[in-house]
Amino acid sequence: MNKIVNPNKEDWQQLLQRPTQTVSDIEQTVNTIFEDVKRGGDTVVQKYTEQFDKANLSSLLVGANEIREASELVSEELKQAIHLAKSNIEKFHAAQKTAKVEVETMPGVQCWQEKRPIQKVGLYIPGGTAPLFSTILMLAIPAKLAGCKEIVLCTPPNKDGEVNPTILYAASLCGVTQIFKVGGIQAIAALTFGTESIPKVYKIFGPGNQYVTVAKQLATKYGVAIDMPAGPSELLVVADDSANAAFVASDLLSQAEHGVDSQVILVSTSEKMLDDVESEIEEQLIALPRKEIAEKSIANSKLILMKDDEIAIDLINEYGPEHFIVCVKNEVFYLNNIQNAGSVFIGNYTPESAGDYASGTNHTLPTNGYAKQYSGVNLDSFMKSMTFQKISEKGMGKIGNAIELMAEAEGLQAHKNAVTLRLNSLEKN
Repeated sequence: MNKIVNPNKEDWQQLLQRPTQTVSDIEQTVNTIFEDVKRGGDTVVQKYTEQFDKANLSSLLVGANEIREASELVSEELKQAIHLAKSNIEKFHAAQKTAKVEVETMPGVQCWQEKRPIQKVGLYIPGGTAPLFSTILMLAIPAKLAGCKEIVLCTPPNKDGEVNPTILYAASLCGVTQIFKVGGIQAIAALTFGTESIPKVYKIFGPGNQYVTVAKQLATKYGVAIDMPAGPSELLVVADDSANAAFVASDLLSQAEHGVDSQVILVSTSEKMLDDVESEIEEQLIALPRKEIAEKSIANSKLILMKDDEIAIDLINEYGPEHFIVCVKNEVFYLNNIQNAGSVFIGNYTPESAGDYASGTNHTLPTNGYAKQYSGVNLDSFMKSMTFQKISEKGMGKIGNAIELMAEAEGLQAHKNAVTLRLNSLEKN
């Protein structure tokens, strides 16, 4: 890993750059596939599925028989683990429900806010080098709790045209209404425009590689909302000598194994901790099945020695990590001062893996610095707030003149007239 000692503030921006391609590098490919899918529907989606996933499919839809057969292939132990995670995720997200907000802003003027589910949502679940069935729990559970009527899932098949059985089991368990064997840019395009088989949705959720991230951003140009720009995974750990170096190394490697474009960073005020963690990484890396991927990710990663906690937290907020682990004596300082992070993990016995799978919080989080302005997925992500108002005759009498004056000042006479007619009617009565 690259070790940096007390970097100057003017160098932070360059130091904290993510190892990702720029949008301009890949948007031409994304635009081409979007236009093809828009024109050609299922046929084009199948063509790209054969090109990218080497799967020749007669149907994109996963049938009921495939789902039943998949369930039998998942071990009972794994099913129990999934049920435990599902229970915790349901508890945490159900607790996020809020009551109707109602207020009489002045006598006779009632205003209230209610939440309604987004009717049609699309979930993108990466397959690739790691079939992320856990992401189904993170997305389908809150979608179901919110009351979404259509929960459409797209995930890439293997070369035999099959979907990982655990993905199918989790999707069925969590209330997904339709599952399609399609991944990558073509999946996002299909959910954006709709095809003969795949319905158009109102909002798209889920992580993916840089191509999927750009595809989601392009979808917004066609009137489809997205959860956030969720790209390659990243983790920043702040640790001092009170941390367990082996634990810290294992956390860094847990994110590094996601993909070659993942990034992990260790920030510390202790040079000894940096050295100990580096040694642990070298030792633990040897035994990892995804060693080759993790090694390439580690090459993009950094060990940063900072002078003190105050400067360290400034750098961390500038980075805005997707995942932020705090393993320091003075944890209260970091918890009080962290402003930009997707999800925070506190103490030696809170691995980032817990949030990825089973503690209850959501693991679909903003990456690439978007934690500065985006939240992670939550129950409200699947809902929209609607406001209501009802004004009585008494209320119109009290508020009407103010509306007339404001409308006239803006030069909007029809707005004023809509109130004046009502006030005149009240005077006659």
